[in-house]
Amino acid sequence: MNFTYEHLRQFTIDILKKIGCSDKDATIAADVLVSADLRGVDSHGVARLSGYVRLWEKGRINATPSIRVTYETPSTAVVDGDGGLGLVVAPFAMQVAIEKAKNAGTGWVSVKNSNHYGIAGYHAMMALEHDMIGISLTNASPLVSPTFSKERLLGTNPISVAIPAHEQPPFVADMATTTAANGKLEILQRKNLEAPLGWVQDPQGVPTTDANGVKKGGALLPLGGDRDHGSHKGYALGAIVDIFSAVLSGANYGPWVPPFVAFLEPDPNPVGEGLGHFFGAMRVDAFRPADEFKGHMDTWISRFRSATPVEGQEKVLIPGDPERELEAIRRKEGIPLLQPVIEDLTQLGEKLGVSFS
Repeated sequence: MNFTYEHLRQFTIDILKKIGCSDKDATIAADVLVSADLRGVDSHGVARLSGYVRLWEKGRINATPSIRVTYETPSTAVVDGDGGLGLVVAPFAMQVAIEKAKNAGTGWVSVKNSNHYGIAGYHAMMALEHDMIGISLTNASPLVSPTFSKERLLGTNPISVAIPAHEQPPFVADMATTTAANGKLEILQRKNLEAPLGWVQDPQGVPTTDANGVKKGGALLPLGGDRDHGSHKGYALGAIVDIFSAVLSGANYGPWVPPFVAFLEPDPNPVGEGLGHFFGAMRVDAFRPADEFKGHMDTWISRFRSATPVEGQEKVLIPGDPERELEAIRRKEGIPLLQPVIEDLTQLGEKLGVSFS
């Protein structure tokens, strides 16, 4: 069943206001959350709304945070999210990075005391309208085993980089540092499908196709799946994200990152505060004239688009193409939601006095 962007956005705003968010914060958070559904990242959209509410009910999300800069230089800052929704904390911090870049050429912001921030790409793309390159990283619940390990020590720890062009649409990379994000497993679970080999390992460290493998004590695998296919590189990328996001800011890192699910309690002996993010903004004209750069980005993108595809493939894609194309379709035809998600949102609305229909 399909729903309009406007309907899902307004429902999200109304729900977040019910838990105490201000009109401004509820609107910002809804824009971030529903942008995921628009761009086809269904695992990070309204399907997660009830998860945020459950965290608020457990006292693990502050609906009225006092988000502030606690340390800064002309080009860097540390932001304390005061336990707020990452959907609100992250745009605040990215805006700080953008303002730093306006003055210093680049801006770098590490964040502590936050929560899950939605899709990484939303925050990186904030830089595009300023002729800046945007970078967005976050650590996440420890569900990932490093190469050769049975233990879950890292999150899916995504990386996003958004780069402006002129005539061509922007280059937008947005990816987990695991073979697949946990949200994709959740979708497979709702559809009662198996996971591809290389996504998950069981508690003994043996690869499995069970989409519930993580729930049963197994772990997600770093990008590459196994050592022969480069999982050590995915492990390294995830580690870099964890260090930039949390060791640098004072947030929890590694196995101490608080879980997104409310039924699991955070570690009683944390090494930091909340969850961490890292943002960068680089003014293009700090390197070369912006129009000149964007013209060459057009050339770069056009050349890669014209690459000869392998047999059976229609064309070569540029990072951001699938999401951009799907957004155009979903703005016109609506956003499809799986029946379990519809039922979940309906029940959430009934509990908080907001009609989903």
